[in-house]
Parts: sequence; structure tokens; C-alpha cells
Amino acid sequence: MNLVIVESPAKAKTINGYLGKDYEVMASFGHVRDLPAKDGSVDPDQDFAMVWEADDRGGKRLSEIGRAAKLASKIILATDPDREGEAISWHVLEVLKAKKLIKDKPVERVVFNAITKSAIREAMLHPRPVDQALVDAYLARRALDYLVGFNLSPVLWRKLPGSRSAGRVQSVTLRLVCDREREIEAFKPREYWSIAAQLKTAKGQGFLARLVGADGKKITRLDVGTEAEAMAFRSALDEAKFGVVSVEAKPAKRHPYPPFRTSTLQQDASRKLGLSPARTMQVAQKLYEGISIGGETVGLITYMRTDGIDMAPEAITGVRKQIGVQFGDRYLPKVPRKYTVKAKNAQEAHEAIRPTDFSRLPKDMARFLDAEQAKLYELIWKRTVASQMESAELERTTVDILAEAGARKLDLRATGQVVRFDGFLTLYGVEIEDDEAEAEEGGRLPAMARGDTLAKDKIDADQHFTEPPPRFSEDSLIKRMEELGIGRPSTYSSTLATLRDREYVRLDKKKLIPEDKGRLVTAFLESFFTKWVDYDFTAGLEEQLDKVSNSEIDWRTVLRAFWEDFSAAVGGTKELRTTEVLDNLNELLGPAIFPPRADGLDPRTCPACNQGQLSLKVGKFGAFVGCSNYPECRFTRTLSATGDGEGGTEGEKPGQRTLGTDPVSGLEVTARDGRFGTYIQLGEGEKPKRSSLPKGVTLASIDLDKALALLALPREIAKHPTTGEPILAGIGKYGPYVQHGKTYANLGNDDDVLEIGGNRAIDLIVGKETGTGERRGRGAAPAGRAIGDHPEGGSVTVRDGRFGPYVNWGKVNATLPKGTTPDTVTLDEALRLIEARAAMAPSGRSASKGRASAKAKPATKTAAKPKATASKAATAKATATKAAAAKTTKAAAPKAAAAKAPARKKAAAS
Repeated sequence: MNLVIVESPAKAKTINGYLGKDYEVMASFGHVRDLPAKDGSVDPDQDFAMVWEADDRGGKRLSEIGRAAKLASKIILATDPDREGEAISWHVLEVLKAKKLIKDKPVERVVFNAITKSAIREAMLHPRPVDQALVDAYLARRALDYLVGFNLSPVLWRKLPGSRSAGRVQSVTLRLVCDREREIEAFKPREYWSIAAQLKTAKGQGFLARLVGADGKKITRLDVGTEAEAMAFRSALDEAKFGVVSVEAKPAKRHPYPPFRTSTLQQDASRKLGLSPARTMQVAQKLYEGISIGGETVGLITYMRTDGIDMAPEAITGVRKQIGVQFGDRYLPKVPRKYTVKAKNAQEAHEAIRPTDFSRLPKDMARFLDAEQAKLYELIWKRTVASQMESAELERTTVDILAEAGARKLDLRATGQVVRFDGFLTLYGVEIEDDEAEAEEGGRLPAMARGDTLAKDKIDADQHFTEPPPRFSEDSLIKRMEELGIGRPSTYSSTLATLRDREYVRLDKKKLIPEDKGRLVTAFLESFFTKWVDYDFTAGLEEQLDKVSNSEIDWRTVLRAFWEDFSAAVGGTKELRTTEVLDNLNELLGPAIFPPRADGLDPRTCPACNQGQLSLKVGKFGAFVGCSNYPECRFTRTLSATGDGEGGTEGEKPGQRTLGTDPVSGLEVTARDGRFGTYIQLGEGEKPKRSSLPKGVTLASIDLDKALALLALPREIAKHPTTGEPILAGIGKYGPYVQHGKTYANLGNDDDVLEIGGNRAIDLIVGKETGTGERRGRGAAPAGRAIGDHPEGGSVTVRDGRFGPYVNWGKVNATLPKGTTPDTVTLDEALRLIEARAAMAPSGRSASKGRASAKAKPATKTAAKPKATASKAATAKATATKAAAAKTTKAAAPKAAAAKAPARKKAAAS
């Protein structure tokens, strides 16, 4: 028996079907080991020796893999074809070696770019050893992230209470967002005017021409800066006579874009489909791992974590064949197109993201896919096919026009463009995609010749103001990160998700806005750790890690050079006083925290006492702005100020904002930072109405309308398709949810509790009720498929779990016997397994009590017991409870120290 080890159970199931009975395919469920969340996991004094540890889940999985490896004749490591995949194979191999389970058994590493029968069988014919250079690059990257997280985060906690941990790449990405915000705040709008003439030919055909010159001088976009200048040009044009000076038509070509790589897929999916980068990768993972088509699971796309944009020769042959069949030879270039990556630090070991079979048309696949999968597959299919099609042939026409108004000679220009041959644009309905150079060009111009006289229809003079640079969207930030060489494609989505989870940035109308705490952290790092948030330094470090993966440099050499300077910088902050830190932040963030006041006074003058100076303060819940005359003056406000610089009221507590008054009750609505997070409160009193804030909404960003909407939760958003009962949306202890009766389903990261629609809510509820709801995370197992109903009510499903396949009925889970696969189990077999498992339940817990979806039984009234008996029972219960509590405390004591590690890991994770 050959043991094949992959990452996810979905892959294991598909690959097992391809390889046959001589192979056993097991999933590692992602990484099986990691650095323990404690000091010393990476020891610089021992030449960066690293301590690895498996958690409970990883340990159990490794034990199962070990038992299978002991019986196997060959071990085949078939994890993903990237650095992380190589690292997982290395971890598994190291554990098996430590347990002495390898001995003389052959160990092979195979990689495949697509989960198809041909790709997997071909990979099995070309094994190789584990690539130690890729593993070394992983070790260096993991050690760097650990050293930054465990050394820099405590500095932040001490100097900026309320701040959370800082990651190596996340901190630099956060700086990009904060720097853009500073550009926006420092921006000074500039007035300019555009002059355009609506003209028409002798045949009455109209077109638009713009002023481009006057009296022999060229006029650019910003050259007409005042209304007086604009009106002077307009008056001259009103009196002018117009004639055509020249007509020039030039052929041009528009070439297709290369196939998708990870970053461009995330950018296009965000722009065209509205999917977040994280959601894009989740959907792409499913398309890669396989979709059931005609009873067979088939991978529809190639591996989706890649920097490469080229395709394998057989793929190019396949796509060219499809183009010829579907569009004809006119759309097929004589020579296949070859693409190379222009981005910094590109690793081109992998193919571009492409369909595995180009004959699987999007319209044919749509019935096997959900809406998001179908849209993403179509996006990938079109982009890949277009990349090997003929260029579009255009004709760009420029008409120069002279306007003579007495002694003045004014130059105007009209431009137009027509498509002579659509080429690859036929895939997009002959639509020309975003291009700033072409956005100003019109369509077809009327026929004109030199010397033609033109008539004036209307002269327009329009006022404009320059605009600040736009805030980053997730796709534009990824593009910028790629341009600078920051991070890697496989980490872009997780980096952005981390910044949002830590509430360093928020997403508002698809734009990333830095939160106060994010700006504070960035300002602190720029002041005291300048080098380590420098864009060029971070990109240079990535280049060194790439050299490690190419066997050009030793990974410990990279770590030594980094650690020498970094540890000195960390040590230098130990003597920093809080006042010194705040002075630096006051200076760096001054324009944002203290904007100019409308009355022209010093923006740092306290608006309450008019004597003290406003400055940053540090409190229990983080930083805020307060008056230097405290305690005589108790004026405070949050960091974000309103335009007039008076962002608070006298006596308002730090970490609290007054939002306004509820028009119905007349009570005051406030936003507050509390012990367990930020919340909204209506009025005061013993039990005022409150609502938690959804993730991404902060004290500074919440407004009255949104606060009232949150206080109105839960709200009805749909009717259940079967019962007709309402489905509600609300926020609970574990975050936003939708509810139908006693069924609750958590909202996804991309769902908004105030905006979620009926269709999405129904999908979540029905998925939860039937056991087919979505699971999140790389390598997550599918929730299961229904195989029938239990005689007592409720659906019976078969599922792939963390520790193998099992059948489920409500809260009863029964593991499938060895040799039984999820695809072959029948309802009768499942019922027997559930009955046997229910019989093993602890006394007092029957099967019907254990299932979540069992029908409610009517309550049975019982006669009241005598008081003495009741008192005796209560005494006995209290004694038993006390004994159980003591036993629990005693048992839990040795675990107290261990329990701290996961909490610290969560805080210091990079």
C-alpha cells in the first residue's frame, strides 16, 4: 500500500478516486506543527534554533498518519506546489523520521498544478525529493515573523496601551494606508476650468472639441485657473469662426492581458465581482479542489497561489484549439503569445491560473456551481482564452481645428476611436476595459477634411477642482504591494484580513480607512522603528528570502543580519518615557488630530477652557485627546476630530462619543468603549438598551443613523421558504447572525448585518438546517451531504471531519468503519451506526435529547414535591455541585499555565 499525504480532505477524496485501491490518501488538514507561542521558540543565541510543537488536533492527525505510514510500503508527499506546501511535507517527514517510521521506505515528493486524473498520474511518474531550499525560505520567513511579533508587540503594549500586536508585513501594509490618508489630509484643492466647443459639420453632424492652445501657446488641463480666464476664452470662441486644419487617422492595436496570477485575480474579482480577496481565494480553492460533475469530482482550475503568468505547452495547444472552434482562425494568432512577469521578486515556477479544460464553457459549468463559483470561473476562463487571442484593431482619429476671433487664434482638438476588428474584445462584448488614456476619447467622429468650415453649436466653460489621491481599495492596495515587492501573493488576502480583524483599518464603501489605533501604531513605528517599516527595506528582505529559495544564500545569514540591528532597536525603546512617545506622536499626527479651526485660533487650544493645550493622552482603553489643565478642565475627545477642531464636549469621558438623540424616545445615543469592546447605548439608567458594534465599525466611524439601526436589531429580513416563519438578523455573543426559530447561523466576514439580503439569509439558514452550510479556511472540510431523514425526524448527513468521515443526526456523530467511504454509505447503514453511537451516550442523555433538530416534546406537569423532600434534594445537589467544582479546580490547575499560551499566541501572532 502506498500512502499519499495531501493537505485537505476534499483533495484526499478526489485523488483517492483517481489513484485506485493500491493507494491510501490522507489529509494533514494544513500545517501539523507550529512554533509554540512562548519565548524561546526561536533562539537567536543558538543560531536561530527553532522549537516545533503540534497542537491537539495536529498531534492526533500525526498519530493517524504515523500508523498508516508504519503499514505503507512507500510514502508520497503530495501537498500544494508552493512554499507552504513544501513546508507541510517537510514537517510531516520530520515527525515520521523522529518516530522512526521511515526506515528503508522510499519517500517521494510529487507536485501537480491541477487536480485532474491526467495531472495527478503524470505527477506520480515524476517524483523528486523535498526541496530543502524552499523549506529554508519558509523557515527564515517564519522565524522573522516570530521574532518581530514576540519582540515588537510587547513594546507596543507597554508604550501604547490598547494597541495590539504588530506583524512584519502587516505593519508595512498598514503604513501604506496611513501614508495615503496623510496625503489626502495634506491635499490642497486647485481650481481649474475646462473649455469645450460643441461643433457640427456642414451636414449637421455634431461632435465635441476641446481647447488645447491659444495664441501659439499650449494649454494643458490646469492652465486655465480662474473664472475670468475661462470667460475670456469663452467670449472669444463665441465670436470665432472654425475651420479644420488637419485630420489624422492612425491604426492602433489593443493587446489582451496575460492570464491571471494570484494578485491580478484578487484585483479583478474585487473590481468586477465585488468579492474580497479572502473570499476570492476561498471560492478559487473550491474550483481547484474539484466540483462534482456527472458523478465525478473534477478540478476546474489550476493552482491559485502563483506568481506565474505563462502556461504549459499542452494548455496553450488546448486554448488555441478552443479559440479556433469557437471563434474561427481570424481570432487566432499565428504564433502563441508568451508572457513574462514584470513585478518585483516574481516566482515563475508555477503556471498561471487557468481552466484545466477549455472545452468546459462557463455557461455549461454554471449548473454545477453556485453563483460565486460560476462568476469566478467565467472570469478566469475569459481572461485565459483572451490572452491567446488576436489583438483588437482600432483606428484613432485626431482632428485639429483653428478658431479665429479677430486677432486671437485658438486651437481645439477632437479625438475619436472606432474598432475595426474586435479580436479578443469579442469575449467582452467589444467593451474596452478601463484605460485612462482612452477614457477621454469619444467614439466615431463624423467625416471631415482639411479646409472644412464648421458651425458653432455651444461653448461650455466648466469649473473643476483637483481631487486628492483616492483611498486604497483592497484590490488597489494589493496592486501597490506587488509593485513595491511587499509580501507574497499567498499572503495578500490574509494580511488585509489581519489589519481589519485587529481594527487597524476599516472598509467603508470598498475603501480602506485607517482607524485611530492603526495610525498610532504606524506613527510609533515610523518614529522608533523607521527602518523596519521602510518599503525598500521590506522589499529587499523579500528579495533575500527569494535568494534563499534559489539556494543563493543561507537562511541563517539573512536572520543574523536582520536580528543584529532589530534587537538593538528593540533594546533602545526600553528607556523610552511615555511623554517622549506622546510628543513624537503629537508631532507626526498633528495635522490629522488637530486640524485648522474655522475661527483661525490655534487648533491645539482647548475649546472648553480656552487656556490649556490639547495633546495626546493614554488611558485604560487606549489613546485620546485631553486638555493640559486637567483636572480643572475635563475636556476630552477621541483622536478623530471634526472639521472645526472641536470634536468633544466638556466632561465627556474618554472612549465615549455622543451621537445624537433618538427621534422616537428622545433619549441620548452614545458610542462607548467598554471592557468587552465598543458598543452603542440608548439613554442611561439601570438597564439601558445596548448593541455591540459589528467588526470593522469603530467608535470614531459610527454615526447616529447606523447606531439607531443597530439598536433596532434584531430585524426581520425574509420568510423561511418552508415554514413561512420570519428569519431575523442580529448581533449576539458570538457576533452577527441570522436566526430562524432555534436555528442560528453566523454571518461571514463579507456580510453586513444591516445590509444582508433575504436570499443570502435563507442560504445560511437552510445550509445550517441541512448540514450543508459553508465552512471557512484553507483545507476546511465540507459540511456534508444529506442522505435521508431519520425515522424520528431530522436530516441524516455524511461528512468529512477532522479525524475522518462520519455520519451525523442532530448532535449524534458516528464514525464510519474503516473501509467505508462517505460516497458509498447508505441510509440504513447510517441509521445503524447512529443507533449504536446513541446507545453509548452517558446515562440520562438519550438520542432524542442529543440531537439539535428533534421535534419539541410537550411539557409534562408534575405534582409538587413536599418541601422537606425538595429541601433535601437541594442540599444534596449543592453538596454534589461543591464537590464537582473542587474536583474541576484541582484538575484544571496544572493546565493554567498552558492555557495562557494560546491567548498570548493570538495577541502576538504576526
